[in-house]
Order: sequence, then structure tokens, then C-alpha cells
Amino acid sequence: MTILYDERLDGALPDVDRQALIQALRQQLPELELLDQEQQLKPYECDGLSAYRSTPMLVALPRHLDQVQRILQICHAHRVPVVARGAGTGLSGGALPLEKGLLLVMARFKEILQIDPAARCARLQPGVRNLAISQAAAPFGLYYAPDPSSQIACSIGGNVAENAGGVHCLKYGLTVHNLLKVQMLSVEGQPLTLGSEALDAPGFDLLALFTGSEGLLGVITEVTVKLLPKPQIAKVLLAAFDSVEAAGRAVADIIAAGIIPGGLEMMDNLAIRAAEDFIHAGYPVHAEAILLCELDGVEADVHDDCERVRQVLERAGASQVRLARDEAERVRFWAGRKNAFPAVGRLSPDYYCMDGTIPRRELPGVLRGIARLADEHQLRVANVFHAGDGNMHPLILFDANQPGELERAEALGGKILELCVAVGGSITGEHGVGREKINQMCAQFNHHELTLFHAIKAAFDPAACSTRGRTSRPCTAAPNLAPCTSTTGNCPSPNWSDSDERGQRFRRRRDLAGTGARCLGERHRAAHPGFQQQGLSRPRECRGNTRYPQPSRHRQLRPHGAGDQRPGRYAARRAARHPGRRRADAALRTAVLRRGRDPGRHARQRPVRAAPALGRGGARFRPRHPGHQRQRPTPAVWRRGDEERRRL
Repeated sequence: MTILYDERLDGALPDVDRQALIQALRQQLPELELLDQEQQLKPYECDGLSAYRSTPMLVALPRHLDQVQRILQICHAHRVPVVARGAGTGLSGGALPLEKGLLLVMARFKEILQIDPAARCARLQPGVRNLAISQAAAPFGLYYAPDPSSQIACSIGGNVAENAGGVHCLKYGLTVHNLLKVQMLSVEGQPLTLGSEALDAPGFDLLALFTGSEGLLGVITEVTVKLLPKPQIAKVLLAAFDSVEAAGRAVADIIAAGIIPGGLEMMDNLAIRAAEDFIHAGYPVHAEAILLCELDGVEADVHDDCERVRQVLERAGASQVRLARDEAERVRFWAGRKNAFPAVGRLSPDYYCMDGTIPRRELPGVLRGIARLADEHQLRVANVFHAGDGNMHPLILFDANQPGELERAEALGGKILELCVAVGGSITGEHGVGREKINQMCAQFNHHELTLFHAIKAAFDPAACSTRGRTSRPCTAAPNLAPCTSTTGNCPSPNWSDSDERGQRFRRRRDLAGTGARCLGERHRAAHPGFQQQGLSRPRECRGNTRYPQPSRHRQLRPHGAGDQRPGRYAARRAARHPGRRRADAALRTAVLRRGRDPGRHARQRPVRAAPALGRGGARFRPRHPGHQRQRPTPAVWRRGDEERRRL
């Protein structure tokens, strides 16, 4: 989860001795290509989201992994924030550089290290293009399933950082479902390996945690991905509808019929006309909406499913249903969809691409809501999205040269994302939070959840130095700072004053989360001065308080020497050895106990002691070793492996 830096909250970035940093880099890495002239830095001032620009202090273009490691170590020693960049195709501003930071460009690491057809996996450097993976695996009858629209240019390192999807993610999953292993460098330059080529790896699933972290937890140096056998056959149905609401209902009907398409995409009339004029894909330009439904697999099954989908579409009110006659027409159908963004870009000087996700059942209502909001803001919106999993990409058309239009586009985008959250969705599906959605974080997460994100960040970056410029609590108002700009009116962190006790408690939590943790379970090395200066008890191990992440019961910070939770046997012995110290996650453990089933569901109404001393009527622990586990019921319907994994 990317949470961008906000100077209103975290203060201005520290001053950096630019010349000292340049001298250290050139002295220790004489072969490194380092850009420091203004005209050299301009091409790197933004990624695919060009509405926000920032010129970096320096740009490093390493060619070897030892150079990357040394760059991170030097920047860490000089307390200079580092932002990693892949191909620069991201649409959320996740690779936006910092004016007082170094931009680390990984685009030159584009070697395919190994294709293993027996194990159906590929080892890759982070700069390898998404499409190049499938091209290299094609001679073995294999391919890489995630296929974002920018696959011709985007890199696998950026795909991992953003947890990219694509038009076929409904059936084959996102990047996280197609990863085996990632090798990375921590912010201090230490090599780490997450995941395994085996079916499972012991310990916490750090690979899943790292995927989608948008470069905040480390720099990717190698990726091992799964390869899938190419389907025997793939067919595409194109259905035209007289209204976007009818097309939205058809999406839910297809999934309800028990059919899992390889891809299920939707476009409205504005996007249809733009794509047809640009690609000549054969779209019906008078339709209000079209659905593209691809079915792949064994030939007999595909033909049967095509007929079933045709019947579902006709019952849903499709005015026209066409089956691609051959492979060439199938490719044209998909070319129109994958080129929808540049096609819409021809209609307006600028466009603003959103990335909300909603439940499929809410598609008709949300589409009506987007149309209403567009009218209110007097802007055009073209809807292009992955209808199968509810991942919407409304394209807001505007002209940045017209005063106030960019601000109206931003406001409309925020309203659309908050509408997605209101119906049970999310502010992002595959583009990431980045700079774009910073003000909508509090529409989905409360203060305690955001604090937990920072605890995780602190576990990987204890000094809060490297990439510190991209870390903040965007929706938490702090003393003397501007309040959250969310338009929901329900910001979970109200504006605080200097004298407000809540503001003082917030500052303590902020400092503790930013500096009190240590990397990956490392033993507590030394007491951080911030703990004693603010009168806070020191935890035995600084684990970022993530053992029991219950946002509704975030731990409370107590003055040093304050009373503790009522201990069990182990806690009592420990308390006797270390008076005045309390377990960092005691309050959270209490919250976990209060979640028990009958009769523990009533435990929240009265005090609960630690586990070994539970009384009657309290929440009880169940033994976890295999001999005491309940037998799982036999499933009534057996699903294929990929469907089970995707919970379909």
C-alpha cells in the first residue's frame, strides 16, 4: 500500500548535501551513469500520470546489481530518500521522484535469466517487459498470464510493485497469484529472498505482503514467475447493448451461470467510438455499451460455453451478439480494448484515469452514479473496465490549459472513488494508490489501519530514511496542519489542536511507528531515545505491533511504569523479571480474545484476562496441533485448482 509523503504532516524533507552525495557516488562507483544536469533530469519528472511532476535531485542508471546495492547503502548513510522506477508506465504516480531524493532507474536490468519448461517458471531481471516473457516462453507452449494494457512496455518489476492485473485476471489472477519468488534489496542494501519455488514456504507470506507495496519496502532485483500452458483454443464474443445498465447486469448473469471467462471487458459509447476510429476493430459505434467475453480451454468445452454465454447475453437484452470468425478478428477485438486509453487520448488534450473496484452486482448503479457526477462537474467520462472483477477505469477528459479544469477533474475522480468505497469496493484495483489517490485513503481506511501500514513500513525501514519522502498519513489531520481533503465528510481523524490530548497521542504514535521498529523480527538492539523522551514503555522486541492486527483495537501507549494488563502465568513471570515493562501487543491480544464464539462473544462486555487464566464464560483458546483439528466437510462441488485459489 503506497502512502505518499505529505509535508503538511511529516514536515519538510531534510536538507541534503547534494555535492557530498554526488562525490560519494562518483568516488565509490566510478562506472555508474549518474545524471545531475537539469536538462538530463527533465525526462524523469513523472511516470504515466503526467498531471503531477517533480524534478529529482539525481538520477542513477545502474547496470549491475552490486551498483544498486552500493547506491542504497550510500543513500542510507547520507539519509537521502530513494524512489525506484521501472519502465515509468504507471498511472498512479507511484514512481513520482522527490526534489531532494535520488531516482533509481532499473530499466537496464532486462535479461531473461532462465526459462524452465519442466518446472513451468521463468527467472527474470526486473526490467524485462511483460510481453517479452510470453514471447520467450512461446516455443515451449507456455505464456505468462497477467497482461496489463501496457504489457508491450511495462516491466515485470513494476508489475510486482503494483500487483498488476489485466484483461484476463478474472480467470488467471493478478501478479501475486502468478509469482513464486522475489529477490530484493532492503533499504539498507541487504539482500533478501521472499517466497520459494516450492508449493509453499514456511513462515509469514512476505511475498504477498511485498507484492503491491509500490517500492516502499525494498528494491526488486530478480523475479521468478509461473508460466501456464497455452489454451488449445480461445473464442471471443462481442455483445452490443442499448444501455450500460443492461450490460452491467449481463456481467453478473454470466458469472451467476457458473461460467468463468478468460476475459470479460466492457466499454461505453464514448470509448467505443474512440477505439473504432483509432483501431478499426469492428465495434458497433451506435451501441451504448459492448461486452467482450473470451472463453478459452479445451475445444469442446469452449464451444459449449460460447453457446451458453450467447443465451445469457440475449436474455440480458443484447441487441447484437457476434462470435469472432477467426484468430485475426479475435485479435482485432482485443486490440480495440487494449488501445482504448490512447484512443480516448485523441478526444481531449488530457485525461485522468481512475482505478476503483466494486462488487459486480453494483455495476449498473455505479455507472449511473458516474454519469450523474460527470454532469455535475461538466466533464466527459469514458468508461473502460475489467467488468468480470469489477475493476473500473473511468477516463475523465479535460484540458489542463483551461483554468480550473484539472481541479474539477481531480474532484470528480475523488467522488468516483468514494462512490466505489460506498458500495463496498476499493479505491484501487491494479494501478496502486500512488500520488493520485492520496486523499481518498481515509475514505477506505481509518486512523488505526493507516498507523498499522506505517508499522509494517517501519519493520522494513527502521530509520524511516530511504523512501521516507513517499511516506505519510494522508488523511490524518495533525496540529497546525491542513485537514484531509476527502469529500466524504467522514474523515476518521478530525482536526486536532496543539493542546488536544488526542493530538499529543497521535504524535507519539507517529514517532513510535516511524522509528521504533526493527527489520524483520530482528532483536531490539538499543532503546530508541524517542521512547524514553516521551515517557513510553519499551517493548521487548520492536515488531511493529503486527502480530494481531486488529484495527478496531489499536494498542494504547502508556507512560513508562504504568499499570499492565492482568497477566497469565507467563506474563506474570515476565512482569516480575521486568517491572514497569508491558508487552507491546497486550491490548491487541485482549481484542483477539474478545472475538471468540459462544460464550466468548459476550466477552467484550466485561474484562478478559490473559489466556492461561481465563474463567468460565470467557473466550477460550482451541488447541491448534493436528490431533485436535476438526475434520473439514467434504465439498459438495469440486472446483478446478485455479478457481479454488481465486475463491470462485
